[in-house]
Amino acid sequence: MEVPAEGKESPALPPAAALPSESQAMAVQITVLEARELKAIKSNVSVTFVCVEYNGASLGDSSRTDVLPNGTANYNFSTSFDCSPDGPNSWDDIAQKPVLLTVMEVLQKEKRQKEKTACLGQAVVDLLPLLQGQCSFKVLAPLYAVPPSPLESLHSEAKAALEVTVCTEEPLLSAAQLSNGNILSVTLEAAYSVPEAFATTGPLQNYMACLQVPAAGEKEVPLFFTNGTLKLTGEKEPLPRPKKWPLANVIAPGALSIPNSFIVGGPYEDEDGELNKKEDREFRIQAERMKRIIWDMERRCYLDPTAAVILQKHIAECQCLPMEVCRISAASSSKRKTSKADKGDEDKQIFFHGVAYVNVVPLLCPGVKQIRGAFRVFPYQDTEVFKKTKTQQSVFRDLRGHLSLTREELRTPQPSTPPLSRAVPSKTPKEDKNTKDKDSNRRMSSASKVQLSDATVEAENATYCLDGQQYTEAGTFLVMEIKLDKALVPKRSREELSRQVKQMIPPRPLLPPRTTGAKKAVEDYHSRVRSIAVAILSEYHELFGKGLPGWGAIDHQTLEEQKHQLNFELNSSGKYFAFKEQLKYAVVKIVREKYLKTTVFETQEQFQAFLSELYVYLVDQMHVALNQLLCEEAASPAPVSQTTEEQLQLFAHEAEVIKDYRLASFYHQQRLAQDQCNIQYWLDYGAFCLLLEETTKAQECFQRALSLDPHHIQSLLLCGIVATMLQHYEDAEIFFEDACCLEPSSVVARTLSGLFYELQNNNIQAEMAFREAKKLLQAQLAKERSIPDAAEGEGGEKRIPAGCVSSPSPGPEEHLPEGSLDGSAKRVPEAVEPAQSCTVPEEDAAAPEVAPKAPSPVAGPSQPPCTVFTKAVEFLMKVNAIQFVHRALAHELLSFQGAPSCAYYLALAQTYLLKEDLPRCEECLCEAVRIDYVNPNVWAQKGHLCYLKRDFGEARQCYERTISFAEDAADMHFVYLRLGSIYLEEKEYGQAKQTYLLACKNSASCLTWLGVGIACYRLGELLEAEDALSEANALNNSNAEVWGYLALICLHGGRQLEAEQCYKYAVKLALRNDALLREILAAQERFGFGNPSL
Repeated sequence: MEVPAEGKESPALPPAAALPSESQAMAVQITVLEARELKAIKSNVSVTFVCVEYNGASLGDSSRTDVLPNGTANYNFSTSFDCSPDGPNSWDDIAQKPVLLTVMEVLQKEKRQKEKTACLGQAVVDLLPLLQGQCSFKVLAPLYAVPPSPLESLHSEAKAALEVTVCTEEPLLSAAQLSNGNILSVTLEAAYSVPEAFATTGPLQNYMACLQVPAAGEKEVPLFFTNGTLKLTGEKEPLPRPKKWPLANVIAPGALSIPNSFIVGGPYEDEDGELNKKEDREFRIQAERMKRIIWDMERRCYLDPTAAVILQKHIAECQCLPMEVCRISAASSSKRKTSKADKGDEDKQIFFHGVAYVNVVPLLCPGVKQIRGAFRVFPYQDTEVFKKTKTQQSVFRDLRGHLSLTREELRTPQPSTPPLSRAVPSKTPKEDKNTKDKDSNRRMSSASKVQLSDATVEAENATYCLDGQQYTEAGTFLVMEIKLDKALVPKRSREELSRQVKQMIPPRPLLPPRTTGAKKAVEDYHSRVRSIAVAILSEYHELFGKGLPGWGAIDHQTLEEQKHQLNFELNSSGKYFAFKEQLKYAVVKIVREKYLKTTVFETQEQFQAFLSELYVYLVDQMHVALNQLLCEEAASPAPVSQTTEEQLQLFAHEAEVIKDYRLASFYHQQRLAQDQCNIQYWLDYGAFCLLLEETTKAQECFQRALSLDPHHIQSLLLCGIVATMLQHYEDAEIFFEDACCLEPSSVVARTLSGLFYELQNNNIQAEMAFREAKKLLQAQLAKERSIPDAAEGEGGEKRIPAGCVSSPSPGPEEHLPEGSLDGSAKRVPEAVEPAQSCTVPEEDAAAPEVAPKAPSPVAGPSQPPCTVFTKAVEFLMKVNAIQFVHRALAHELLSFQGAPSCAYYLALAQTYLLKEDLPRCEECLCEAVRIDYVNPNVWAQKGHLCYLKRDFGEARQCYERTISFAEDAADMHFVYLRLGSIYLEEKEYGQAKQTYLLACKNSASCLTWLGVGIACYRLGELLEAEDALSEANALNNSNAEVWGYLALICLHGGRQLEAEQCYKYAVKLALRNDALLREILAAQERFGFGNPSL
């Protein structure tokens, strides 16, 4: 329904006055070229013509045209109409009103009778492309048949079509209007769970709705939805189903469908409105089968640049748009004529006046162009509507006089009334009369309003509220969709994000050149030959070394015998085969890189020739390699470090736990020295710098990692975090947006973006980010539940990975208690991969193992579901980003329906440990124990707290309880270390030895072997003690205690030189264990050696 235009502007202004599209009426030319397959509608049709209408006005009829045998009729009929921004045919009309084409059949007439015609079919042409920048387009519009009687309906697909072209001399919109303007489309699908008072019996009712869209100034554009169809209980509406035009003069039902525009529906959880929770699902399903009102109607309007800005501003301020709904009696014309004097006010009364507050805030999210959802209907109350939407008045109340007089036009006409151009003149007097009556009724209404008392107005409002209250009682809700042609807030392009990130990353030197190709293949072959030769010489020396003469040559016969014996030993022991396998890969590389042979030989002769050539070459190169080995006296290279990357990470983490940050930094730098191109090494070093609150240095590490891979999600997130900590907010926003673009399915990226926007007081962006993260998490959990639990059969045998039982909250990225031992440690040695590497199947494998334990919430059946903030906390605690942890925990606390979870208290306890607030940490752990008494992570954390408080008795009990569980805690390495140290303090050396050996078996380090060595030394097992301490020294030769205990063992063994060397290293490395130093000095004095200063 359209509000009548007050007048028509002058047709033309000077071109200089304004843009052509804003000052001149432009002609839109419609050309109907031909009709196709007309005989598919009616087989004996012979003569037809086409009628063209637009916006209720006839544009003319074509000439009578014969239908060819193939069903084609060539009309070649052209007509046009004028349009202008504010004229009778405005941009809004172009957007939402199509051209209506009616094909008429000329019936054969008898003698002396007038020509008779019948409506054959109708088609519509959408003019929306004219507002999207096109000057001309051609369509093949489906031609829908008109049912032969009003009781019949034809909804089958159109078999005939009309070929139509639409063109204008120049674009309707200027470049600025096209770029900054927008097209708003609103689809009202249905109202469900309507009041019981709505019935199909009784007087005919018109169910209407209207959405008020803010426009320029204080004006609002109303989008009316009329003629809702009341349907009783039955099957739900089919999906997909076509959207309908807001037209009243269409008699072919199929022509009401908008081409290529459908209502497709979708899961309730993915909707943007209300009633999209799991608990609402059953209500929604039942409501869709009960009494309902169906519109399935789409209304559009053009938003000029000013209106688009106003709409965006209104959404930011009010967040909601009001969608009014009501019921108006649609009395017949004859009834209204007989009772006009008596029913003037009754005709204008509005019943069941309600309003739905449509939350359109998601449209302010970058790149969002469409929202769809269900919205509850409430009674219309002026104060409440103004409070929520700033709408001062109801559009239905303002226009109810107009609505009551024009509802005849709003009703869909009967099929017996042809919408032809010939009918327009006959309707004009009636329209004029209606207009006069309308003006008269307006004047009478104005006069009556003056006489109304305040009590009358209040009584009328009370009636509206009573009717509207039934919406609340019935739980009525509207399902609708709002779509924009362009997003109100444009999304930053991926190229722009990449370009800006690249600019912020400092330049790095080029990677050193690497030797590849044939040269590298030959060098690898030489290296392999030399290593095998050394191994064979070692075998020879082992067999015959003791029998070799000190000086002089060996006779030939002896050499031959030794050769045969050596070959026999190599073959019988399998070492010959092993040496051959070691050479195989080097030979393959030479074949591929030097001879470029990668395909099968065509003939056997070629193959033999190649083998001969290859053999000669390999023998020559073997001699070269042997000459290099035996003849050249090169300096022996420095021994290659045998420490692996995993060991270095473990050593660094151990140093962080004992707060030896200098040593931890050394190990991190050692990892980087081994491979400066490893992203994870830089990220771990940066997280260590965050632990030391060296934010600038952490930023350098994260940016270095990002320079190695600009698409690495963790690096982008960490760069965003440190940029936020350094108050570089623009840079941080780019990093977070880039991470979300690269990995749209990342729950952590979306959640961290929301925390950042919240820090910036950008609540709309924050809410959208959190909402998207929740949707992604729900999808992940649904996918996880759909995968069969393959680990069900091995639940009682498989050990649970530490990272997957760290929290009772289910989720694929479990890292929370990695730092649960004290405030300075938040990572376990096993968690060396990025957060994305901990996958859902590992979680699934852990679940069956703890499921049989009824009291245990580790499996998660009695705990709150995993939230996006739990995921964020897991990631943030791993990288020591405590500022973001507090914000995530605050949201996590608010997200609980009941009491907080065990995981919440564990994470909060870690933050208190970091600040060395032990009392508050103890409070959190007491709550965690109360919630989940059999969670090993809780007891491990509590043991660490008691250990730091030096309450070793309580710590021992906690640790012993931890290792008694069937599943391991997340940080068992440090549980073993600290429990072993307690046993040593209490002089239970046998228990200490076993505990440290368990630690060595789990993850060996210098500290674990040192514990074994100390326990063995105290037990008098000096040989085992020396072996253990030697292994500890091999892993870390800068540990002063290792050198100190080695000095004691050498003193007991009477090895003076070695005892002095070990003592000097212990002193040089600043041995801080005073008791051990006094014990060494006493032993030196007792044995009389070992101290060079004496």
